[in-house]
Amino acid sequence: MISDASLYSLAVFLGAAAMLLIVLYHYLEINSDEHSAKNSPGNPGSIKDSVPADKIKAQVVQ
Repeated sequence: MISDASLYSLAVFLGAAAMLLIVLYHYLEINSDEHSAKNSPGNPGSIKDSVPADKIKAQVVQ
């Protein structure tokens, strides 16, 4: 049977490995080609990002 110390060590290792994988995933996602293609100067992204804030505020107030 597994001892408490071994179980603790396994839990700490798996938790650390999970955190490293999460950080690696986010690093790769941000630096992917798809992400940089969406935010290029020729392609501004979604429409809401290119509408000035005062126009959005005017639409909400009406």
